Formats: sequence, structure tokens, C-alpha cells
Amino acid sequence: MAMEYRPLDLITSDEISAVGISSDDAKRLCSELAAIIDEHGSSGPATWTSISRRLLNPDQPFAFHQMMYYGCYKGYHSDTPPAWIPDRETAVKTNIGQVLERRGKELLGMRYKDPISSFSDFQEFSTLNPEAYWNMVLEEMRISFFVRPSCILQENTCFPGGQWLPGAVLNSAWNCLNLNDKRSMDDVVIIWRDEGDDSLPVHRMSLKELRAEVCLVANAIETLGLSKGSAIAIDMPMTVTAVIIYLAIVLAGFVVVSIADSFAPVEISTRLTISSAKAIFTQDFIVRGDKKHPLYSRVIDANAPRAIVIPTTVSTYNSELRSGDISWLDFLGRVKCSEPNEYAAVEQPVGAFTNILFSSGTTGEPKAIPWTHATPIKAAADAWCHMDIHKGDVVAWPTNLGWMMGPWLVYATFLNGASMALYNGSPLGSGFAKFVQDAKVTMLGVVPSIVRAWKNANCTAGFDWSNIRCFSSSGEASSVNEYLWLMGRAQYKPVIEYCGGTEIGGGFVSGSLLQPQALSAFSTPAMGCTLLILDGNGNPLPRNTAGIGELALEPTIFGASSTLLNADHYNVYYKGMPVWNGKMNSVYNWRILQRRGRADDTMNLGGIKVSSIEIERVCNGVNNAILETAAFGVPPFGGGPEQLVIAVVFKDQTSSSQINVDQLKQAFNSSLQKKLNPLFKVSDVLIVPSLPRTASNKVMRRVLRQQFSQLSKHSKF
Repeated sequence: MAMEYRPLDLITSDEISAVGISSDDAKRLCSELAAIIDEHGSSGPATWTSISRRLLNPDQPFAFHQMMYYGCYKGYHSDTPPAWIPDRETAVKTNIGQVLERRGKELLGMRYKDPISSFSDFQEFSTLNPEAYWNMVLEEMRISFFVRPSCILQENTCFPGGQWLPGAVLNSAWNCLNLNDKRSMDDVVIIWRDEGDDSLPVHRMSLKELRAEVCLVANAIETLGLSKGSAIAIDMPMTVTAVIIYLAIVLAGFVVVSIADSFAPVEISTRLTISSAKAIFTQDFIVRGDKKHPLYSRVIDANAPRAIVIPTTVSTYNSELRSGDISWLDFLGRVKCSEPNEYAAVEQPVGAFTNILFSSGTTGEPKAIPWTHATPIKAAADAWCHMDIHKGDVVAWPTNLGWMMGPWLVYATFLNGASMALYNGSPLGSGFAKFVQDAKVTMLGVVPSIVRAWKNANCTAGFDWSNIRCFSSSGEASSVNEYLWLMGRAQYKPVIEYCGGTEIGGGFVSGSLLQPQALSAFSTPAMGCTLLILDGNGNPLPRNTAGIGELALEPTIFGASSTLLNADHYNVYYKGMPVWNGKMNSVYNWRILQRRGRADDTMNLGGIKVSSIEIERVCNGVNNAILETAAFGVPPFGGGPEQLVIAVVFKDQTSSSQINVDQLKQAFNSSLQKKLNPLFKVSDVLIVPSLPRTASNKVMRRVLRQQFSQLSKHSKF
């Protein structure tokens, strides 16, 4: 793409006008560009920084932004030029910047220069000195303990990476709600709006109000008569009520079972069975625009345990419930204690489960991954150091409690003293864009498919996103052009790429506001994480050496899982992995990390992360003539959510020409929507003689994606 653009010093006002800018404005912009070139030169980071701050604004045609960016970096020595560069004034105000200004020489010695120059040294320090680093993080985030740990990290043969916070007793929900010197009862902790109320002021909830609501629900949960430690599921959109329920379950010493509200009954049932859930909180319907999508009926079809049913609105309230189920109002009415809005947090050891989440991974049945009371600290610590979340921030990230980013958002926001912004509706339209403006969001989390939809519909036009300090992106590989567009919506604030997993409660590779940020690229291992790139023989490449291979994680990661409910944790993550520095490394199924995301066996379909293996398991059973299938996602021409393509190999190659592809596609859709998710839809079917595989028999979906892209240029499947 960059080859199509001319160097900045050759661009004329006529060329600027040709992309949709008036002649007078084009002449003015050309004159201002010439002044920037005189000051900083015609290319390079300093020139781009000046252009992005002085010349560009969201109302200009995006083609002009592209002309400036690609012209500035025409012939640049790196294929990942910085789209944002930190300055000292901003750097010293970040969470890490403030720590390094106070304690840099104490922690790093003579190596310390300033927060920007010394960030990489500090990241290395976090891996080599976990005792000092995590003590500092716990202090900065004001984590309180009923019983303090005997140390930060203790060698333990039962835990490949060691045992974190041995002896500690705490409650993660209580840490979200309690007072400290950085938080008062009057602080606003949740800001929200319902879809359709876009012209009304946003709603706000103070810490005092949130505590009262959480305690009321915790008292109501006690009336269910469940044993402490019992699993209680949540299957509903991430509303204010859902967040209150989540915190109440953890506060009361129970375990949340996270289930995405888009799942079909069979998938709901699978997760309820694996977790042995004793109750479930759900909603009667999910309302999007003028459509009502049943949810409670899916929970009933899943043969769920006792359900507490929340009405979406007063008008959707239905008194006809399954025998034994309870309406939300009746559930709250069961509380008869004298102080319903007070509740003493249940004190639990750090290793007690707080949440059971499910990761598709690449292994058929979803892996049931328990989070302990250490995992929320990892999630919040990532937000503290990489997204720089602190008091005064307003954090929005369209997600769901059924996926790890939902609980992550709870802890990343509340443990850092920030405010959570929730939009109860679709994030794909102008209603959400206006909410970002009205809530004064300062950190906006995204997945690339959402950004693609925004850009394609231009639904952010006319809204002021200038309060945003940074974006963060996770879930799937991102696009350089789409993220250049995204940065331009907020006067070129950085995008912090964030890649991790449910198993570690956060990220292992990310970005930082103390480093230059390139588009769709990572800039650093996450704090406290050591990454290894393994060559074809399983040997780690030398540190700071470029290469392609399999990504392995050194196991000393704070908050990482140490058990699975339905599989052998060691066999899944460590068996067969090489030993480095005396420690067994974990693979986590992340394969070949690329600068524009990760190339693994998962997809993001309309914001729903799903394993290719899960889809293939369903598709393989659709027709007896099918030998095997491979599922992969492709970005559609012209933008939009990732589309699902199924490659099919038939048992009898000679009869494949007789197959009706349209009927096969319909059969795939019917089966996927019934057995996995009603929102899944196969866009195309690709018939192939065999699936491309690696020497170790892994399906090479990347090759299929390339093959499909080449064929689609010449024909429509």
C-alpha cells in the first residue's frame, strides 16, 4: 500500500484536493505541511508526530490521513514505523513513569535514565525480581489482605511456575469495593446507557451505591442455601446488574461460571455440566433495536439448575417461570436481615476459585479454566502498567462476562480505582459512538471486527472522542489501515495491542505508553512475562533475535492457571515442552506470533471467539460423505466482520463434483446454529482434495486462507 503514495515533499495542493478536500483548505494544508517539513524533514517519526498533532483531524477524508502517513514513511527503513511516540511530559505521568521517577535508581541502579529509555530494563527487572516487582504492584493498586502472604513467590513442585502469594487470605470482590486513600464512597464507578436512550444523559453509580447493591445480592444468594464454594452461572449481557451479580457471587465465597449469552442450549448445558453449577442468573430476553432474542428459554432447554431471571425491561417481565425458578424481584425480596445492604466479605485463601471460564483452545470440548484470587490481580496489573488505567479514567470495552475480557474489565477497572462504562446494546452503530463521547471514555478497548464495522459504516462521524488517552485491542489480528483510521478518531492516540489467554488471566505480549507504538504490532512482553520463540528443533532463539517459530511462555507468570476441571493441566500445557533454565515452558497453543496478531486455530466471528476445532467437529458430522473439514475466517472485501469459510475433503474424490455446495452450506449453517451458536453463519464452502498440513500433522489454515483468497479473485463461491 505504501508504494502507491508519494513522498511528502512531492505532494501538491491539487493532490490533496483530489482526495475530497476543498481547494482553499488543500492550499492551507499544503502550506502547513511545508512548514512541518522545513522543521522536521520530509520523513520519519518526528515529522509524523507533528503531522498527526497539527495537521490531521477526524473530519478530514481518511484518504488524506493515508496520504500523510504513507508519504511520511515512504522508503522508511522499517516495515513497522511508529504511529505514536511517547514524550517525556506524558511518560512521567503514567503509572509506571511515576514509579520510575521515584524509585528508578533504587530498582535499576545505574542503568536507570528516564521512564522511556529504561522501560525495557524495567520489564526485564519484573521477570528477574518478582518479589520486588509484585510487592510494588500490590502497594500501588492498594490490594488489601485479611492475612498477608509469607512471600510473593515460593518454589513448589506442584506448580511449574512456583506458588504465588503463599498463605495469603483475601477477597477479590472486596478489593473492588473497599475504601483506600485513592478512593472515596462518592467516586463514580459505573457509567452506563441503554440502547435507544441515546438522547438521554448517561446513568452513573457511585461506589457507595455499588457496594449497597452488591451486598444486597450477596445476602439474597445466601437464601439459596448453597454450600460455600458452589458454582453459580451467569448467562446474560454485561449490564450493570450482571456486574453486581458477578461481584456478589465472589464476595459471598461462591464461584462464578461464565457463559456467553450467545450460546445455543447444548453449549450452555456443556458448561453447566462441567462446572457442576448449582444455580444460574439469566435474563428473559436480549433486546437489540426492535428485536427480542430469547435467552431464558435457551437456559431452560439446556436443562439448567434453578434460575434467577432478570427482566430486560419492565415491559418484558413474564411471571410464567419454570417450576423452582425465581424472578429477580422475588429473589431480592427474600432478604430479611436487618442490614440488607451490608455484607461481610468471605475470607478465602488465594488459591480458592473465583470464576470458571472456558477456552475453546484447539481441543474439542471447551477447557474449564478456574481463576483464583490471584488472577484478578494479574488482570488489573496488566491494565495498570500497559493501558495505564488509574483513578479518573473511564474504561469501556464491549465484551461479555462469558469471555475472559468481561471479568478482566471488572478487575482492570475497579482494582485501579477507575470507572467502568457499559453500553447495553450493539456496539456497532452510532449509539455506541455517542456513548463513548457522552461518558467521556478515556480508554476504549476493541476487537478488530468492531473497528472494521465502524470504519465501513462511518458511524463515529461527528462525535468527539478527544477524551480518549489510548485504545487497546485484543481477540484477533488487526489491520494497519483500519487501526490508522481508529487512531485518527481520537487525534492519534495509541493503540495498545494485547494478546494473552484465559489461562493466564491477561496478556503475555502487549504495548506500552512508554514505548513507540506501531500499527497492529506488539512492542513488549507483558510485565512479569518471559517469552521464548522455539525453532523447529524446540530450541529457543537468542534473546532479541528476529525469527519465526512457536511461541512458548516461561511458566513463572503471576496468576496463571495451575489446574483444569476437565483435563490434565500438565498434559495440555507442558508435556513435551523443552526445559529452559531448569523450568518446563508452556506452549498455550499460541503458534507463530506475527506482528499483526497471532496465527492460531481460533477465530472471532462477530465478536465471538471460537475454536476452529469446535466448528469442524460439528461440520464433520453433517454429511456421511465428508472425510474432514477445516474452518477458517477471512475478512470480506470492503470491510466488515470476519466471515466463516469451511474447506471440505470428501471420502470419495470422484463424487465431490456431484455435491450441491449451496445445500451443503445450508446444512452447515443449520447444524452450527443449533449445536454451537445461532449467530454463526458459513459464508462460503471450499472443496479441496486434501488439507495442507505441517510435518507434525497440524492443519495449515493459513494456506487454505491464501488459497481461498486467490480463488475468490476469479470466482464467487
